[in-house]
Amino acid sequence: MSPELAALHAKARAALDPVHYDYYAGGAGEERALAENEAAFGRLALLPRVLRGDAARDLAVELPGGRPALPVLLAPTAFHRLAHPDGEAATARAAAAAGTVLVTGMASTVAVGEVTAAARAVDADAAVWFQLYLQPEEEVTACLVRRAERAGCTALVVTVDSPVFGRHRRDADHGFHELPAGLAAENMRGLPGGPPGGTRPIAMSPTISWGHLDRLREVTSLPVWLKGVLHPADARAAVARGVDGIVVSNHGGRQSDLAPAALDALPAVVAEVAGRVPVVLDGGVRRGGDVAVALALGAAAVGVGRPVLWGLAADGEAGVARVLAVLRDEFDHVLALCGGRGPADLTPDLVVPRGGCERCDG
Repeated sequence: MSPELAALHAKARAALDPVHYDYYAGGAGEERALAENEAAFGRLALLPRVLRGDAARDLAVELPGGRPALPVLLAPTAFHRLAHPDGEAATARAAAAAGTVLVTGMASTVAVGEVTAAARAVDADAAVWFQLYLQPEEEVTACLVRRAERAGCTALVVTVDSPVFGRHRRDADHGFHELPAGLAAENMRGLPGGPPGGTRPIAMSPTISWGHLDRLREVTSLPVWLKGVLHPADARAAVARGVDGIVVSNHGGRQSDLAPAALDALPAVVAEVAGRVPVVLDGGVRRGGDVAVALALGAAAVGVGRPVLWGLAADGEAGVARVLAVLRDEFDHVLALCGGRGPADLTPDLVVPRGGCERCDG
């Protein structure tokens, strides 16, 4: 982890209730998948290219559902008001100021309309996407989609790796199963089948299928991304069904502890997709150099989750802004060292195993 992000992490850990810190930091099972997400980046290096530089570099990428933006998206994470009273509104303002995309979570403690309003108070053209778990009752899914559309969200990110909840030892040890009084998953308020004026739980169900995705496409014209794809065959099926983008992710190591690191799964998915839709890498990004490695392996952008929460807990909106500024500056620096003028100049031939170089002499 970058030293500056490590300092924000330490400050966040000191500020957070230990129960809430463990909720954010923890993973499924023995937390092997969680650890592998970061370790995978440590196994790779980038070969610099020389005498190809330019005084100015353009870092922006263009993705379905967003204007040209920094290739560091704020990945969907839950319950930001556990970290700071302003919660997702503070996160949204920082993302908008940085000129990048916020993927706001279905399990947000601030309603989606308030999140988009906060972002657009900073930048009228800010891109906010809505993360969605397909619900067994399709009426509930449709209602959530309509709320996201009315709020002005410009894309849907459908998380598909959660037929059941992951088993989190840290939460079980703490007995942490409900939000504190006064906090709720606000997007779940007033939905069909829920208590009047109250929230209903987010349902995970192994009955969710490709058919649910097909019917989702019938009720919205928004671009649809699938998040949680690791197997190339699933990527192929998603493209065949007309999805607009794929997020390679193991849910931050919070679902299957047997899942590979997201970075390790990325090249096969990129090869299968073959440029037909963009691919985003989400998992383990802790420094600007990690962004460069992921883009060199074929990702169009990366998603960042836990570092955003550390920034939020450490210093609210300013902390999130600092996380994004650090990643931007580090990424720009690495891009310059690789002789690149923009993200497209980061190519697979630059990536080599750390400790050995098959593409150079010596």
